[in-house]
Amino acid sequence: MSSPQSATGPFEPRLVRQRKRRARATYRDASFLLERVAADLADRLEAVPRPFARVLVLGGFGLFSEELRARPELSARIGQIIETGWEDIDPEHLPFAARSFDLIVSLLALHWVNDLPGALIQLRLALKPDGLLLASIFGGETLHELRLCLIEAESELTGGAGPRVAPFAALQDVAGLLQRAGYALPAADRDVITVRYADPMRLLSDLRAMGETAALTQRSPRGLSRRILARAFEIYRARFAEPDGRVRATFEILTATGWAPHESQQKPLRPGSAKTRLADALGTREQSAGEKAGG
Repeated sequence: MSSPQSATGPFEPRLVRQRKRRARATYRDASFLLERVAADLADRLEAVPRPFARVLVLGGFGLFSEELRARPELSARIGQIIETGWEDIDPEHLPFAARSFDLIVSLLALHWVNDLPGALIQLRLALKPDGLLLASIFGGETLHELRLCLIEAESELTGGAGPRVAPFAALQDVAGLLQRAGYALPAADRDVITVRYADPMRLLSDLRAMGETAALTQRSPRGLSRRILARAFEIYRARFAEPDGRVRATFEILTATGWAPHESQQKPLRPGSAKTRLADALGTREQSAGEKAGG
């Protein structure tokens, strides 16, 4: 989870901002995940038949607005859009006035926050009553192949391993965090995407282009040497190669939905009384697979 693990938390905000700023020039080289998330969140909004006069978009480098422009009927229900990301603001101290937005959309941004419960509270306070939060973040299965290979390679060559891949939230925790943060009708679901690469190095190139390389507070003093990386890639090919020689990388996308409380909202159903799954109601898939060509 992205909750505090030390006095400063697992992530270094300065590094997060630095890498996101650098990614402004490179994200188009690896925008497939953000494009998929933008399309999914737009699909969900199309199922909510109401206008949103003032909208905050966190993350995504403008791809959500591009998705809206491709959907004129949905775009007609969206008013003013304010876009920002961690390259511009401090994720621990969000600069938004209370009751400022009818809708907040977050595209793969909140997994870089040290205090995720605190950030969710700040976002809820920034919503007007009956305002909607739609937030997609990376889940705990994300990059588990890379994580295992780096740990094994570093342990084998140095006798110990430091953290190399960021910690991510678990699905079962997300709806609970929304409820604790004061959202009404909280819900969460998942989409598991398998991307296939010709070589593990292409995966690292995509992560750099997206600004998603680990910006950890507690980094290994040894650094990631070429020797460790080469051995990790050997293990990756041995463990996670497909019959055609490509290697797979998992990205788990968790999508959280919650409303700022309002007296007009329906009350939650009794436990066990639901007739329809959230994924069915929103027309989304709980699990799917994708493919990205390597170089």
